Amino acid sequence: MNNHGQKVAIITGASQGIGAGIVEAYRHLGYAVVAVSRTIAPSDDPGVVTVQGDIADRVTAERATAAAVERFGRVDTLVNNAGIFVAKPFTDYTLDDYAVVTGVNLDGFFHLTQLAIARMLTQGGGHVVSITTSLVDNPDSRVPSVLASLTKGGLQAATKSLAIEYATRGIRVNAVSPGTIKTPMHAQETHEALAALHPAGRMGETKDIVDAVVFLENAPFVTGEILHVDGGMSAGH
Repeated sequence: MNNHGQKVAIITGASQGIGAGIVEAYRHLGYAVVAVSRTIAPSDDPGVVTVQGDIADRVTAERATAAAVERFGRVDTLVNNAGIFVAKPFTDYTLDDYAVVTGVNLDGFFHLTQLAIARMLTQGGGHVVSITTSLVDNPDSRVPSVLASLTKGGLQAATKSLAIEYATRGIRVNAVSPGTIKTPMHAQETHEALAALHPAGRMGETKDIVDAVVFLENAPFVTGEILHVDGGMSAGH
């Protein structure tokens, strides 16, 4: 059970890249963490519980929430980091593409956020942060990405709606909207082209997004914010 009021974060997409960095950051903040991913391995850290499963499945969300409460006694923060990005011309998307992207990006967000907020309400407060994409605000003809806009754009709209719905009940809801970040998702040979998509002329680093999430965690008067961390993409070209 929870020790001495220690706070607890649930983090999805936690096995590598940005998600793994966020897990490490919350541990440095003193939080216990429930780390969720389809491929995550057990952790040797007693302050980290891993939950292996598909976030599109509500059962995974139920297991993650239950693990937080049973092991640590509470849920203070949820970071919806898990996401799938498929860049194709709109008419080339298959029904499988649609099902997979909406399953992780939308269903995963809905199930876990609903369960986490229900728990936060019993505690008198909490914080939800979702990772989106700056292509929502600044579409680029070089990166056809309607499914990203459909799903991550929905998360940005939901972020503002939830922030207002729960503003008087101690629950903050924010989002970080990245540009393209150097993670295992992007092969080295693509980096030059991806860097050129950003006015700053470079890709972002995992630390850029982790630092943004930590800033929001430590900013109690900030809610309903879409924080762009994108080398200027959302400002224009």
